[in-house]
Amino acid sequence: MTGLNTLFSPYKGMPKEIYVIFVARIINALGCFVMPLLTIILSQNVGLSKQMTGFYISLAGLLYLPAVMLGGKLADTIGRKKVIMFFDGLAAAFYILAGCMEPSMAMIYVLMLASASMVTAKPAHDALIADLTTPETRNGAYALSYLGWNIGFAVGPAVGGMLYKNHLPLVFFGDALTALLALGLIAFYIPETILRTHVDITDASRRLERREEGSIFAVLLKRPILIYFGIIMLGYNFAYSQWSFMLPMQTMQNFAQEGAKYYGFIAGFNGLTVMLFTPIVTKITEGVKSMRRMVYGGLFLALGFGMLGVTHSLAFVFLWAFTFTLGEIILAISVTPFIVNHTPVSHRGRMSSVVPMIFGLGETLGPVGMGYALAYMSIDTGWMLIGISTFIFALFMFGLEKYEVHQTTQLVGTQVIEAKLH
Repeated sequence: MTGLNTLFSPYKGMPKEIYVIFVARIINALGCFVMPLLTIILSQNVGLSKQMTGFYISLAGLLYLPAVMLGGKLADTIGRKKVIMFFDGLAAAFYILAGCMEPSMAMIYVLMLASASMVTAKPAHDALIADLTTPETRNGAYALSYLGWNIGFAVGPAVGGMLYKNHLPLVFFGDALTALLALGLIAFYIPETILRTHVDITDASRRLERREEGSIFAVLLKRPILIYFGIIMLGYNFAYSQWSFMLPMQTMQNFAQEGAKYYGFIAGFNGLTVMLFTPIVTKITEGVKSMRRMVYGGLFLALGFGMLGVTHSLAFVFLWAFTFTLGEIILAISVTPFIVNHTPVSHRGRMSSVVPMIFGLGETLGPVGMGYALAYMSIDTGWMLIGISTFIFALFMFGLEKYEVHQTTQLVGTQVIEAKLH
């Protein structure tokens, strides 16, 4: 019992709203049927080629760019809760509409709009958690939110994979229903938090969170480390986008008619791994700085994805899924706290959209890039190239860690000199 208490200690002492968000995330993810199956729907139900499937998934990614920018701006102006309620509710409406349609390109466009609506709400979700926490509780809060999503995700895609063949409309209706249930919790139990950002932060250790005037781009230029960070994360995300693009193609290629079902099981296994190992990884890495954690995360991604091109049995697919999921966990509990801790309180919503927009380009370019690459190479070769490129980006992250240490040392030295002069 003492061991369990120690394991879950990073999640203790949070505001009650964080636990409500945790439950809402579980419910929402329980109905996460559509997006894990999108590649299969495009290729099998609509009948698109690999190249065109990659093109349309990337086109959906292009929609996310203006959507996330809009969401960040609205979150910082009209409030976090209003943005979440409207755009997540709109996404549910689009899913219901898709469930009433036959598989076609028109249905795919509706699904793109649903995804774009959810992306618009994402900066508000991230800013909401930032408003409710301090640096001491922030890692645990984002880790708990991520854990909640994956508790549901351990079940959702597997159910979606089983419904896919004979009950496709239920895939869309289920996604909509759980989204609305989760929104109900937020509506009744989570207050609007934007007024908290009007009170400035005086704690010297949180100097990077102090309010600032000016546009998000002016603020970002004062913090170039976030730009470099976004570019490196772009490389990581290019690789991770293959989890929903090349992996389902590989399972359909290797396991024929059982491919969709096995991919659903792999997605469920991914969620189960996150559910079981997020507390363990969070506790083990508690004393490790964010940058170093993200180096390790990149190395796990490189190994897991690269080895998918070397071994082919279902057992090995699950092994490498476990490996890259460890990388996913490390990055998930590290990325957003790193961004928030380097962001003025006045710009949380916008920074939670702009920096993820930079590395979100990796998700956009990944499917179309590999879609065209697969016209000239096998999926196995594609996985090995992904492994090598991700390893290189992990080395870049290690270099950025050294840069951050150097910048911090310079800043502390300047502050000491100024204190002596005064």
